[in-house]
Amino acid sequence: GIDIVIHYIAIIMRFSNELREAAGSQWERVVNHKFTNELASGNIDRTVLKKYLVQDHRFLDSFVILLSSIVAKARSLSDRIPGCQFLAIITGKENTYFERSLKKLGVSDAQNIPDAPCTIAFCKLMRETANSGNLGEMLAVIVVCEWSYLCWGSRVQSVTNRDDFVTYEWVDLHAGKYFSGVVEYFRDLLDKEGDLLDENGREACKKIFLETVQCEEDFFDFAYTTTTND
Repeated sequence: GIDIVIHYIAIIMRFSNELREAAGSQWERVVNHKFTNELASGNIDRTVLKKYLVQDHRFLDSFVILLSSIVAKARSLSDRIPGCQFLAIITGKENTYFERSLKKLGVSDAQNIPDAPCTIAFCKLMRETANSGNLGEMLAVIVVCEWSYLCWGSRVQSVTNRDDFVTYEWVDLHAGKYFSGVVEYFRDLLDKEGDLLDENGREACKKIFLETVQCEEDFFDFAYTTTTND
């Protein structure tokens, strides 16, 4: 009936859906990247995985700044609480995963490995957006980060090899009921901001959303580049 039609129109009209649609085939490349499939299989080249994890761990501080800024700028206590709870996961369980995994992979000189260009660009994007204090733009960045990972994590979780925590725990951190709820929380906040923004504000969110999708693709691709240090 009419209620079902209204429901589907509401889904289609979500600002976050509009932004994802704008990313087009690049979004699909990110969430179906060979890194995600090889990680789930458990057969990913450990050199590739090391490169990825060393650099991904470098994001953590900038990501914490971004997430904390979203919490601070959110419009109510009820909008802040889920972000605070997720911040505890990022600085606890996820950070510990990095430490355990890098140790298992024999990375003892991570501090001597320079930041990759894609890492520098991504951290700069997160910090500059956080410093802007623009809630819609901050949410646009974090929605790409978390929603794209939920998409690939959910896709591969059921076929993920369970032999090595270094591979399967990274999948599990980005799939399941809790993480799905986190992504829905961020999307809902972004949708609400979209309703409050004028056309220029919405365009600014779209621009930074697409920049973040580019950063995600660049980062996955970087893990497969070869350097003299490999």
